Amino acid sequence: MTAKPSQQRKSGAGKATVSETFDTMPLRYGDDPYVWACWLYYEDGMTQGDIADAMGISRATVNSYLAEARERGIVNISIEPARLASLTVAQELKRHFGLVDCLVVPSDDSARPLIERLGVAGAQALQRLLKSGDTLAVSWGRTVLAVGERAFAPGLQDVTVVQATGGTRASFAYTPELCAASIADAVGGKLINISAPAIVSTADIRDVLMREPLIDGQFQTLSRATKALFGISSLRPNSTIHTSGFFESVSLQDYLARNAVGVVAGRFIDGHGRPISGPLDDRTIGISLEMLKNIGLRIAIAGGFDKVPAILAALRGNYVNVLITDAATARGILKADGAPDVDQKVSHRTKADNSLTPVPTTQRIYTKKFLNNPDSAVEEMLEGITKAHARYLRPIDRSRRALVACDGPRPGKVGLVIGGGAGHEPGFYGYVGKGLADAVAIGNIFSSPPPAPILRCTEAASGGEGVLFVYGNYAGDVMNFEMAAEMAEANGIPVRTVLTTDDIASSPLEDREGRRGVAGNFFIFKIAGAACDRGFPLARCEAITRKANDRTYTVGVALEACSMPQTRRYNFDIGPEDIEFGMGIHGEPGVAREKMITADAIVDKVVDRIFSEMKPAAGDRVAVLINSFGGTPLMELYILFRRVEQRLSAKGVAIDASWVGHYCTSLDMVGASISILHLDDELSSLLAHPCDSPLLKIT
Repeated sequence: MTAKPSQQRKSGAGKATVSETFDTMPLRYGDDPYVWACWLYYEDGMTQGDIADAMGISRATVNSYLAEARERGIVNISIEPARLASLTVAQELKRHFGLVDCLVVPSDDSARPLIERLGVAGAQALQRLLKSGDTLAVSWGRTVLAVGERAFAPGLQDVTVVQATGGTRASFAYTPELCAASIADAVGGKLINISAPAIVSTADIRDVLMREPLIDGQFQTLSRATKALFGISSLRPNSTIHTSGFFESVSLQDYLARNAVGVVAGRFIDGHGRPISGPLDDRTIGISLEMLKNIGLRIAIAGGFDKVPAILAALRGNYVNVLITDAATARGILKADGAPDVDQKVSHRTKADNSLTPVPTTQRIYTKKFLNNPDSAVEEMLEGITKAHARYLRPIDRSRRALVACDGPRPGKVGLVIGGGAGHEPGFYGYVGKGLADAVAIGNIFSSPPPAPILRCTEAASGGEGVLFVYGNYAGDVMNFEMAAEMAEANGIPVRTVLTTDDIASSPLEDREGRRGVAGNFFIFKIAGAACDRGFPLARCEAITRKANDRTYTVGVALEACSMPQTRRYNFDIGPEDIEFGMGIHGEPGVAREKMITADAIVDKVVDRIFSEMKPAAGDRVAVLINSFGGTPLMELYILFRRVEQRLSAKGVAIDASWVGHYCTSLDMVGASISILHLDDELSSLLAHPCDSPLLKIT
């Protein structure tokens, strides 16, 4: 495609394209970011800034890609005609059928058979789309086996590959068993076969087999599939369906007479994608079309002009949302469905490079906050807290830096005192109440409370059985709480202390005692409060709390820094394409800075780190906390939780309890932390113990 100057787009004209930002490179561009950048620039008319946003790279990198693409001959300035045609038709297929993605193999490659080229493309797609924790349903066929023979996806964890249909006595090489096994081997996944024939002699036999616990369990796994990989067969005389002998026990004329045009995962469909009823319906053991449609990502790989009616039917029936095919077949599909002539889109356009014009910026230096006098922010906040939650807590003194639960301390019970700096709301006041902490001491923003309010909290919480201190492992907190403990001991109040150290990113395992306490405090406060409320002696309350701390694992991630009320400026600089891993809760940078990645990839990095220490096994139980650092909305937190649940489920680990929201913040920081508590029977019981506080209520 020779590039010619093009008119600048009218306002808003490019919004649909610009908003199409990608977690990874779309399949239609293969594995070449230079082609991707050239397409967006020369064909879609996007600016370099828009391309940088869409590709998740810097503008300088975009400029480098475009320059190098010209040097490599990818652009003359032109895109190779065959590659241009396949990109155009892939884009049109995606738009016309509302696909998640589409990869079209150029049709003029006569050096290799089509099935081999589709196998390579499918392997590339599988490596891009499959993630740790996925359960992949795999159907059978020559093309599916070609994918398995070429696929390679190292580094994945907890992938399960499940055979989508029963087995067969047929002697062909691409049986359901072999197809599933080849994919499982390629991705290092656990293989689940269906221990039954795909087609049995009677409906009664099918019903009996489906009730067998072994087969029922295999279908339970199949029903949990997150992705599916399958071929599409036509019903022409030379098709796989005819030549494999898979359906040798029944005449295919019964289905042809009902206007069947193709087969998807062993099920017959008509030209509109509707299921065809026939003699095999009650005798087939395998995934149903409804089960297939309930799978999130449905990857179909099929090519050859004879398959146009079958592929079109599968698209119309919504059984496919990722399609891998060849350019000739793709054109036939679009033409058969009445789409405009896609070849008219393969035009020669040039473009003047006016993207280097400076873009006016509206970036602000200061953040906006609801404040009066910044120096009075903590006192005014505490006044609001004590008035809003007067039925839960009250100030011990006029300063409100020491708060006691209205329904907490009582004679004969170990008292629980927690505390820390302001800026973490609803921590720490939110964990003061019946069945939780008896008192809390609060310092200035990100600063430890002084010894005096801690001592007042200790005296208010004391019921004659001693007091347990639980707080984060920070130098200022340790110093001031230790001073308060010494004063309390001198006054006859026994004190035991547990430092929370759940932030596994802050120090290596061999220096676990040096780690910080972060959002996992939530679990540790809850269990400590329950142990105290049940009347356990001080030593046992301490031991249980230590166990909860030892079994709690947290990693935080930040997208944007927070800003202090006094400065209203961000605490540190983080680039527009960067992300901080291992965030604490005091506005400090993380332990590692990396490039921005997708939500699922973030969760995978976090849980892989947690799993490496927690070492969960099938049958284990956990509690999960997805915590906002203050500026992250619930929508994004639930996206994170969704992936955490998938990863735990893939390991056979059950979530007994979960919380999603603002629990331990860092002012207005944009980011989140993931905490997992590895439960045993005692911790599970204490976690479920009734409590009532401004933040947490369990009945």
